[in-house]
Amino acid sequence: MLCLLLGGTDARVAAQVALPQVQLPDAARTLPSLPEVDAGRLTGIGERLLDVRLDRITALVRANRDSIELDERGEPAVRGVLVASGVDAAMIARAGEAGFALIDRERIEGLDLDIARFRVPDGRSLGRARKQLAKLLPGAEVDADNLYFASGPGGALPGAVLAAAPGGGKASLGLIDGGVAAHPSVAGRVEQRGFVKGAPSASRLGTAVASLLVGSGSVQGAAPGQRLLAADVYGTDPAGGNASAIARALGWLAQSGAAVTTISLVGPDNKLLSTAVSRAQQRGMLIVAAVGNDGPAAPPAYPASYKGVFAVTGVDQKARALPEAGRALHVDFAAPGDAVLAATGAGSRDRLRGTSFAAPLVAGRLALRYPSPSIDRIGPAVAALVMEARDLGKKGRDKIYGHGLICGTCGGR
Repeated sequence: MLCLLLGGTDARVAAQVALPQVQLPDAARTLPSLPEVDAGRLTGIGERLLDVRLDRITALVRANRDSIELDERGEPAVRGVLVASGVDAAMIARAGEAGFALIDRERIEGLDLDIARFRVPDGRSLGRARKQLAKLLPGAEVDADNLYFASGPGGALPGAVLAAAPGGGKASLGLIDGGVAAHPSVAGRVEQRGFVKGAPSASRLGTAVASLLVGSGSVQGAAPGQRLLAADVYGTDPAGGNASAIARALGWLAQSGAAVTTISLVGPDNKLLSTAVSRAQQRGMLIVAAVGNDGPAAPPAYPASYKGVFAVTGVDQKARALPEAGRALHVDFAAPGDAVLAATGAGSRDRLRGTSFAAPLVAGRLALRYPSPSIDRIGPAVAALVMEARDLGKKGRDKIYGHGLICGTCGGR
């Protein structure tokens, strides 16, 4: 990672945001830390967490059959919708003749990315339709509009006042998650925008992550007192957290000049998300993502696994890896992910567990070294962060902790 960069509220919301997290943290508190378990027991933990992941997806689809379905990999996605980039008018006409009706076209400013959404013909599964449309449109990037889960305990905060910021200020930090409540630690410094139905709408997780980024006062973030741009990709939409919403959010943040963006969401590889991440990176944005809490047996987490994204895992209070931490194709840094003190509402705070709360600590520290998008400043900023990291596990960079622990005393520890 370093070498690469130096060179180059209703019940429906609960189904999408709260339900995926309800079981996991309770189970995780009963799990030993990684160095304390043998290989056989670790396999058992991974299987338990994998079962939780599958149950979560099943429950989500059952509760929202009219808006969510599974793709051919068993991953949740927006029902009956395919998203394509790199298409022209002739390709759209050809797709229409084959029964794929155009829903809409959209240009994502900030990324210079044009996308088209197509309706899957009646009677065809999402997976089968995707393969057919991809064959019909060679050269285009075609995929389902996959959903991404928040990797920590969350939930909507009905009626909570949203954090806001006076206009005109510059923000170097971006957040893609749920909406942020006006907790005193962040009040007056968060500009928000929504990218799905009912957004922005205050959420427990979005508030917590924001406080760990820029909180000052009763909750101290890794970059205290900074301004923040917060993109709500959940709102009140049961199919919130989709790839299209995340791409739009990245476009807004890139256009607004965010230098470092935290994404504490996890899901599958997706062509639209991959392109959006790459376009944002080309504009100098550094993206920090959590590896998730689905355990080592789960599929690799995205966007954490994308090239150039800083993948962050969590550690407990003794700097031991959380056994529920998911995996990515690479791990770059570790940060506190257990008993982390964060805001959880307009007037509340709590100690939380999960890799969602490790990622913003790394992002905040990175933003202090990289305050504005500038390709030629990436190398020095990353090198400084690596120098700050406290080595854990095997000497030097390793697959569990990456370069080591960042912000070890953050999170009220």
